[in-house]
Amino acid sequence: MFREVFKKTSSTHFIRNTPIVDWQKKFAELAHDAKDQRIKQYYQHGIFSGDTPLKDIEFVALDFETTGLNANKDDIISVGLVPFTINRIFCKQSQHWVVKPKAKLDEDSVIIHGITHSDVQTAPDIRRILEAVLDSLAGKVVVVHYKAIERQFMDKALRVRLNEGIQFPVVDTLALESHIQTQQYSGFLARLKGKKPGSVRLGKCRIRYGLPAYQPHHALTDALATAELLQAQIAYHFTPDTPINQIWE
Repeated sequence: MFREVFKKTSSTHFIRNTPIVDWQKKFAELAHDAKDQRIKQYYQHGIFSGDTPLKDIEFVALDFETTGLNANKDDIISVGLVPFTINRIFCKQSQHWVVKPKAKLDEDSVIIHGITHSDVQTAPDIRRILEAVLDSLAGKVVVVHYKAIERQFMDKALRVRLNEGIQFPVVDTLALESHIQTQQYSGFLARLKGKKPGSVRLGKCRIRYGLPAYQPHHALTDALATAELLQAQIAYHFTPDTPINQIWE
């Protein structure tokens, strides 16, 4: 059971700075233009309509470990994914791969994620596991903690290898938590009491909901941690009938 850190609220209202994307229409357009058959099949599988309630959505939490934070010069070294719904996590269907990056591993990144030169030397290039990754993502809504990493790194990795990128909707638990924190602590009374929005790092977010601490910087563990965090965020701040287009980007 979640710790009573927050009072349950009615559905959180998000004020968007950009229009809501019709991802069903966009997938149809992308499928038409895609050259690589694996990417084309991913788009052809389709995506949920924007008005689908959260209770009917199949999610998949996705996490990458990388050689650094710059998608233009760094690369993916591991992939973790965990399928789930708002009520259940399918641990037996989770997957994890170590892949060989085109960018060089440096000491700082090795210290963070613990993946060494010997680990990646015999690992496959991400191109070799692309079909398995896309099959796992097909038809599901991707959930990440900080969308710039997974979106940018996957798009860049495929452009380098296939001369073709990829686009997909995401639910970003970091962005959700940032908005939730801003809503809760930006009022006059909160300022008067000296309260301010808290950290939106994955571990700090989990503490707020009474979720257990996991060792960070392992793609599979972080994917699981992200899946559990979204379940908690939905339980506290949304309703099962909230349409997916209210939280995806």
